[in-house]
Amino acid sequence: MQVVPPWREPVPRDRTMGEPRARGRFGEYGGRYAPESLVEACRQVDEAFREAWADPGFRGDLARLLAVHAGRPTPLTPARRLSDALGVELYLKREDLTHTGSHKINNVLGQALLATRMGRRRLIAETGAGQHGVATATAAALLGLEATVFMGERDIERQALNVFRMRMLGAEVVPVTTGSRTLKDATSEAMRHWVGATGDSHYCIGSVVGPDPYPWMVREFQRVIGDEARAQCAAELRTGVPDHVVACVGGGSNAAGTFAGFADTSARLVGVEAEGGAGAARGRLGVLHGCRSLFLQDDDGQITQAHSIAAGLDYPGVGPEHAHLRDLGRARYVTVSDDEALGAAVRLARAEGIVPALESAHALAWVIRAAGDGDLPAGSTVLMTLSGRGDKDVSTFKELL
Repeated sequence: MQVVPPWREPVPRDRTMGEPRARGRFGEYGGRYAPESLVEACRQVDEAFREAWADPGFRGDLARLLAVHAGRPTPLTPARRLSDALGVELYLKREDLTHTGSHKINNVLGQALLATRMGRRRLIAETGAGQHGVATATAAALLGLEATVFMGERDIERQALNVFRMRMLGAEVVPVTTGSRTLKDATSEAMRHWVGATGDSHYCIGSVVGPDPYPWMVREFQRVIGDEARAQCAAELRTGVPDHVVACVGGGSNAAGTFAGFADTSARLVGVEAEGGAGAARGRLGVLHGCRSLFLQDDDGQITQAHSIAAGLDYPGVGPEHAHLRDLGRARYVTVSDDEALGAAVRLARAEGIVPALESAHALAWVIRAAGDGDLPAGSTVLMTLSGRGDKDVSTFKELL
């Protein structure tokens, strides 16, 4: 298999999961609902990304970094013992094996290269589970940039290992003490900070949320997951294309990147949300963090607090393209409880010798449940993106298992 994938022409505008329509719209979702002070900064990011993404040199530089620094391509691992027990053919796309331990590095290396191209010297980021923060700190160290990472105080407590990793890599970690002290509030603080730092800083959003162009830019940087998996499935699966493609969804970047590789196939796309943070499954139309999408809200339209045992899924909404895919019926969004996710993590560890991140365990929990109740017919082929490894969640596992 090629280590450096060939450069691709830009995706046509009319293709599902292609470029959004005017003003960054995916159907009725998306847009650029940014403070006036950030409108010009977003326009500059949009212009720079379009130029870079059309430049084979930029794509080549990114592909080389993904290969020699991040360790791509990641393997497609058949989960043989678990497959036998479930009666389906389960394959895992191993983003947990990238450098830093999750899919986040794919997007961050792209945005860090873009920031350098734009002449920015500092990266600003938000993080929940800490994996995006670690990836941002890693890319900043690699490219000689500064990094400031905003993280909710509650998440700092439950993700102490990743906080230490960020600081060891030279990043400043800023505790956020307002609101729920989790990912939503960290994102709000990061955007407020960017208002006063647009001249020398690039806001490196970690998911497919935020004002245009971030939702589709992040998806394009994560598309490498789906592109690789598509080629691997064609070579490894008897069907060529899996019957189901499954990924966990918080804001939804690993799912968007995975789905992008299969949107034009017969594969059924399934996004798995936390029961307490189900923006796609139970959200209502609203605006948050610069985009129009589906968010958990009360009767007065105020954003309500999300909850998940997985810090990376502790977000009260979903990226606008996921909302659009739901409306189109192209993707289905389901929910999983904390207990189901914990059980799935243990089952994968004992059946396959892989300890997953709690975020990824949500996707696996749905596969286990669906295989048991017939939602996944016997013999189905299932591709599941294992978005991260479980090192960061060891303290939670120790406390609850």
